[in-house]
Amino acid sequence: MTAFTALFLSLLVLTTLIRFWLGRRHIAYIQSHRNTVPPAFASNISLDAHRKAADYSSAKTRLVITESLVQAVLLFVFTLGGGLQWIDEAWRGILPDAEIFRGALVILSAFVISSLIEIPLDYYKAFVVDERFGFNKMTRSMFFTDLIKHAVVGLALGAPLLFAALWLMQGAGSWWWLYLWVLWSGFNLLMLAVYPTVIAPLFNKFSPLTDEALKTRIETLLTRCGFKSQGLYVMDGSRRSSHGNAYFTGFGAAKRVVFFDTLLDRLDADEIEAVLAHELGHFKHKHVIKRIALMFIVSFFGLALLGWLVNQPWFYADLGVANPSNYMALLLFILVSPVFTFLFRPLLAGYSRKNEFEADEYAATHSNAKHLVEALVKLYRDNASTLTPDPLHSAFYDSHPPASIRIAKLES
Repeated sequence: MTAFTALFLSLLVLTTLIRFWLGRRHIAYIQSHRNTVPPAFASNISLDAHRKAADYSSAKTRLVITESLVQAVLLFVFTLGGGLQWIDEAWRGILPDAEIFRGALVILSAFVISSLIEIPLDYYKAFVVDERFGFNKMTRSMFFTDLIKHAVVGLALGAPLLFAALWLMQGAGSWWWLYLWVLWSGFNLLMLAVYPTVIAPLFNKFSPLTDEALKTRIETLLTRCGFKSQGLYVMDGSRRSSHGNAYFTGFGAAKRVVFFDTLLDRLDADEIEAVLAHELGHFKHKHVIKRIALMFIVSFFGLALLGWLVNQPWFYADLGVANPSNYMALLLFILVSPVFTFLFRPLLAGYSRKNEFEADEYAATHSNAKHLVEALVKLYRDNASTLTPDPLHSAFYDSHPPASIRIAKLES
């Protein structure tokens, strides 16, 4: 066994064990606090609702543990188990000369296999876990229709990008990775611009907000905060789930404010304004732009690393691939990168939680902190979000601060 193979295998085992340990620790922590509502929430969340949140969070975490184990086994089978090598040889027998087209099919085959394995887990989450706790509103027909839509949209958008990437890798010289980075960055910016009006409506219905009093109040807040949007929309989120949310989508002049219909049904006008002020805080602090810039920086260095690895024979051989190729380098890099970056997750999660605190502070300044607290308590209760997450699990996985810390900071 070579040094790199040993490193990869060790990290694969280590990260899988850490995921398993964190998940079990999270469940144990939640269940140990199941019978006591935290004092800050005792007047607003019943013991039954608190227990429901504990059980729902535990059930979701058990599923995440299962997913992580399945993903680890699949990655081992693909790499050291010879799965990718077998797929490559099968397509080489059919297309011995057309390397770019063959490479696209090899990559597509790997992702199709991964997706087929994930479908039962997604189905279980929707029709067993979410349905058990009263959140699932999807029919089975809608579930499979969504799968087909996602596959078609993914293929329509991803195939041209993949062919362009393989073409650059083959014919653009030693700086292909830089040209690919420019292409990838431009593609992501384009998706931000067209997603609200082209892609999102394929999956949900978006209707203009018709409540004139609420619309006037929101537009006043937007003007006060210096935010310009293309419109205020209500999304029929209740077709799939009873969870509620609100968000901004789009980029530049294509920005939209979107409310889940479930959110509008649960919150009063004061609370909706406070939630929107929180989202405006992300805009004012340029969190979206900073995230995009961070993504571009990470992808720049990632592609530069791939530009070096593509010429290293050991990179292929040590991961179970006998025939070096551009497409196999790209596929291996995509598949194994999460194993090498998992331990950095607390840094990214911590950065995200910092952004949430900043947005909360902005909301407290431009609306009423009390109303935001009331809205958050309702959302925690109605979405069955645990109020007592394990701190270490939260440090790895949670993009938002724990409920008790967040509420305490707002109240202070």
